[in-house]
Amino acid sequence: MSRLSIAPDEVLRENEQMLSLAEAAMGFTPNSLKIMARKPELLTGFLMLSGALLGPEATLSSGLRQMIAHITSAAAGCRYCQAHTAHGAERQGVSAEKIEAIWQYETSDLFTEAERAALALARSAGSVPNDASDEQFDELKKHFSEDEITEIVGVIAYFGFLNRWNDTLATPLEESPLAFAQAHLEQHGWMAGKHG
Repeated sequence: MSRLSIAPDEVLRENEQMLSLAEAAMGFTPNSLKIMARKPELLTGFLMLSGALLGPEATLSSGLRQMIAHITSAAAGCRYCQAHTAHGAERQGVSAEKIEAIWQYETSDLFTEAERAALALARSAGSVPNDASDEQFDELKKHFSEDEITEIVGVIAYFGFLNRWNDTLATPLEESPLAFAQAHLEQHGWMAGKHG
């Protein structure tokens, strides 16, 4: 049960255009944004940041961005965002096999050296306290430009906000990311917990 209810219907109608952007990108309107709509200025700012990091102008592949977000969210402990990002990775063409093996990214043949570097930073930077190291940035620079690394850190920070938002509010999971997580993440220890 969410600790805050979604915005009233009239507020959702007033923000329908913005919420429809999320629905078009994700296939559903996230409950997190329906709650955020209680403060339309926050929703507007958040969606602008979302567009900059996850929209068509982003340089990293959409699948890699979702995997970075997943590792960040898992490191932070947000099960809502883990479900969303695993589901989002699959929607962006990452195989279910790769998503299920994501915590073996250091050794699995399914991951490239570049992906390993990005996911290692996501794990360290998503942890509290932040454990990012100079060595991780040295490794990233072997595979990514500084502009791309800026985007990687941006995705990590963006999901840092979402992790705190959804974990604090116990945002209930929507049907499709919940079903995906139950099918592909539960056998690896994921549970919906307060988001179910």
